[in-house]
Amino acid sequence: MRKRILLALGGNALGSTLPEQMAAVHATGKAIVGLVKDGYEMVITHGNGPQVGLMSDAFESYQQSHGLEHFPMSVCVSLTQGYIGYDLQNAIREELINAGVEKHVSTIITQVEVDPEDPAFANPTKPIGPFYTKEQAQAMMVKGISMMEDAGRGWRKVVPSPLPKRVIETSTIECLLDGGEMVIACGGGGIPVIRVGNHLKGVEAVVDKDYASAKLATALKVDAFIILTAVEKVAINFNQPDMKWLDHLTAAEARAYAGQGQFGKGSMEPKVLAAAEFVENNPGKTALITHLNKVKEALEGKTGTRIE
Repeated sequence: MRKRILLALGGNALGSTLPEQMAAVHATGKAIVGLVKDGYEMVITHGNGPQVGLMSDAFESYQQSHGLEHFPMSVCVSLTQGYIGYDLQNAIREELINAGVEKHVSTIITQVEVDPEDPAFANPTKPIGPFYTKEQAQAMMVKGISMMEDAGRGWRKVVPSPLPKRVIETSTIECLLDGGEMVIACGGGGIPVIRVGNHLKGVEAVVDKDYASAKLATALKVDAFIILTAVEKVAINFNQPDMKWLDHLTAAEARAYAGQGQFGKGSMEPKVLAAAEFVENNPGKTALITHLNKVKEALEGKTGTRIE
């Protein structure tokens, strides 16, 4: 019986610039095709932190020089879904053909409904775009731009990150999967929208990719939810002398460690909490956090952090 999985790609699978992305997606494609050959059906989600930040900056610069209206974050997310999906689906398709596998890949421009009353709108915390020095960040904050230090890597812009309520295009994604297609969806966490009557209105926010992926994984009833990141396993006391890599976690343990501040707010914490949410809502199923190059071994139980 074929198993259906959801792969949530981290930034290391895409790179930070267009040339990096072009190179990274081919390596990503090879790893994904390996899973296809092992018999897995899959839907793929991905982040867009560097890309959406660069696009937002470009539009802001163009707006200032041409006196145009502000391009909302929802539009920037939709555009990154398109061009990242374009590169990713073509790279995967090329690797499928190289491997002699007959399978199609489709990118779905995906909307994710959020609550307009979500408290996140009053407290921007989601880092996007390039890293800045502390001095650069302070100068930007004087201009009213929200900035935050990101896991010791530098300072970044932050925007509201409301929790996802549901993925609007779930039925479309499921139809494609049932038809044997591989689907790329929820790019950048999906385009954040609120309901206004029958209209879906984009809002100035970014939905966390891992939380949106967990919501989609539950809706699609996947057998395993896999979050791919820059490390092979989750650790506590990260980068400390007593650092410990974790092979297994229960959802309760994951939440307890998060409550102790063990995981970076803008990096590992949402991954761990999204994995915990998935297993809490899907008893008997598994979430994995590991590196892209180790995903096959993680599915075989040889590495990665398994949340159950």
